[in-house]
Amino acid sequence: MMFSSSAGGKKATPQQEMVQVERSDSASPFWKAPQRDTPPLKKPTRDSSLVVGAAYSHADILKFDSLNISGSGSRPRTPPSATSALERVPTASPTTRTSKSPPFKQYMNFLSSTNDDWTADEAEDMYDYESDDGDDFGLPSLSNMKRRTRKKAEQSRAHTDNTLNGGRERRYSNSEDIAIERPAASYPMPKKSEGKILRPQYKEILRDPANALHLINHPSVPANAAPKEVDAINSRITRINKFKKLLQASTIPLPDLRSLAWSGVPEEVRAMTWQLLLSYLPTSSERRVATLERKRKEYLDGVRQAFGGGGQPAPGSSAPPRGTNRGLDEAIWHQISIDVPRTNPHIELYSYEATQRSLERILYVWAVRHPASGYVQGINDLVTPFWQVFLGTYITDPDIERGMDPGQLPKAVLDAVEADSFWCLTKLLDGIQDHYIVAQPGIQRQVSALRDLTARIDAGLAKHLEKEQVEFIQFSFRWMNCLLMREISVKNTIRMWDTYMAEEQGFSEFHLYVCAAFLVKWSDKLVKMDFQEIMMFLQSLPTRDWTEKDIELLLSEAYIWQSLFKGSSAHLKGQGGEGSRSASMNFTL
Repeated sequence: MMFSSSAGGKKATPQQEMVQVERSDSASPFWKAPQRDTPPLKKPTRDSSLVVGAAYSHADILKFDSLNISGSGSRPRTPPSATSALERVPTASPTTRTSKSPPFKQYMNFLSSTNDDWTADEAEDMYDYESDDGDDFGLPSLSNMKRRTRKKAEQSRAHTDNTLNGGRERRYSNSEDIAIERPAASYPMPKKSEGKILRPQYKEILRDPANALHLINHPSVPANAAPKEVDAINSRITRINKFKKLLQASTIPLPDLRSLAWSGVPEEVRAMTWQLLLSYLPTSSERRVATLERKRKEYLDGVRQAFGGGGQPAPGSSAPPRGTNRGLDEAIWHQISIDVPRTNPHIELYSYEATQRSLERILYVWAVRHPASGYVQGINDLVTPFWQVFLGTYITDPDIERGMDPGQLPKAVLDAVEADSFWCLTKLLDGIQDHYIVAQPGIQRQVSALRDLTARIDAGLAKHLEKEQVEFIQFSFRWMNCLLMREISVKNTIRMWDTYMAEEQGFSEFHLYVCAAFLVKWSDKLVKMDFQEIMMFLQSLPTRDWTEKDIELLLSEAYIWQSLFKGSSAHLKGQGGEGSRSASMNFTL
C-alpha cells in the first residue's frame, strides 16, 4: 500500500510504504484479530437493554452505553510502537488495497472501522505523519503545528496524572471481569479542617471500651422544641442509660442485653454491645482487658506472618504477599485487590488508602486461616459495618463516612479497629460458613427455603414469578451472599445488624424471614411486571431513601413471619392460603 501527499505548487514528498500491522498479540482487551479471508470487523451494535455485571455479587451494574470504550482516557491505549510495527511484516494480509494515493481521511476511516481503540493520533505518531514537508519556506504546516501542540499537551497531562498518583502505573489483572484493567489508585485529599476530632481519651478506650461509657454526652433539649421532639430526646437518653447500666456491670447479663438490643442500639454504645453479643468480648469485666490485648496481638502477628513481615505489599504494587503456597496466595490476593476498591465506592471513607489497605489485610488473613472456603466475593461487604462502627468509637463526630481520613489517626487506633473488625467478622462467618464453601450449600438451602416461604406467605406472588419463569436463585442469591448489603445503605445495614446480633441465629435463620418480608413488600408492583421488568426492578430496588423507620418496619414484619412459621413444616410444602399475608398484616396492625 502506498501513500503520498501533494499540494498545488508544492513539491511532492517521497512515498512511504505502508505496513499491515499484526495485532493478534496486543495486550488491549478490546482488540480482536480479524478472521482470515474476511472483511475488516465492523463496530458491533450494542443492545441498550443488555446488562453486564462485574460479578454476581455486585449491585452496581454497568451498561455498555456508559463504558465509552473508544477514546476513553481511562482505558489503556496500546498501539505498537513505530519501530516494532515497521519490523513486524506479516506473511499474508487479510485485506489488499490497490489505491495508490488514498486520502488521509479515508485512511483514518479505515482505521476507525477496524479498531475503535486505535486512535488517529496514534496512527499519526506511528507512521510519522507529523514530519511533513511544511510550506514553501520550510516552515511546518498548520496541521503539523496543531498535532505537535496536542501531543505536548497530552504528554504534560499524563505526566501530571502520574505525579499525582505517586508515580504508580496502571495495575493489570488476568481476570475476565469487566474491571480487568484498573487505573492507578487515587485517593481523596481532605483539608485539615475536614478531619474529624480524635477523642483525647483514646488510649483509655483502646485499653477497655467500657471507658468510653462515661464520655457519652446526652443531647440537649432545644428551648423551642415541640413536645414530640422532647419525648424522642428523653426516650433516647433513657435508652442509653439502660445500656450503660448493663455494660458497666462486673458480669454482663447477655439475655438482657440481647432483649434490649433487638429494637436498636444507640451509636454511643454500639461497638461494645456488638463485641459482647458476638462473644468477642468476655462478659466478665476482669477478663476484658487481657482478652483484648491478647486477641489484637494474635491478629497483628498473623498479619506479619501472612505478609512476610512487611504488613502489606509495597504501595501501588499488585504483587501478592509472601506465603508458603504462593499459587493460592496469588489467587486470593488477586481477587481481594480487585474487590476492595469497589467496596462502597460512593462513600468517601472507603476511598482512602488507609481504609483499603486495612480491608485488604483483614480479608486476606481471614481467607488463609479458613482454607475450606477461602475468600469469596461478598465477604468484602460484610466487614465494612464492623470497621465503620469500631472506628467511630474513637471519633467525636458520629458522621465518619465523609471528611474522615483514617490515615491521619494514630497507628494504635487503626491496629485496634482492624483487629476487632477481623475477629468480629470471623465470629459472624463462623455461623454461616457453609455459605462460602464449595458449591455454597448454605445459600442454596436458604434460596430454596425462601421460595417455599414466599409461596406460603403470598401465593399470588409466588405463582406469578413461576408463570414468568423467574427463578429465586436469579435475584435472591445476592441477598443471601451479601446479607442485603447491596440493597440497602451501610447505615441501615448497621441498624439491621443490631437486631440480627440480638437474635440467637440472626444471620443464619432470621435473615431468611427478613428476605421474605423484603420480597413480599414489593408484591403489588411485581405481579404487574413481566420477566425482564421483574429482574431489572429486583436488581435496583428503590431503597435509596430508606430510613431507620423503614428498616424497623421490615424487621417487625420478619419477626411476624418467624413467629408464624419457624419450627413448622407447613411452609416447606409450598402450599399456602391466600389469607396468610392479609391475616399477618392485620396482626401487625
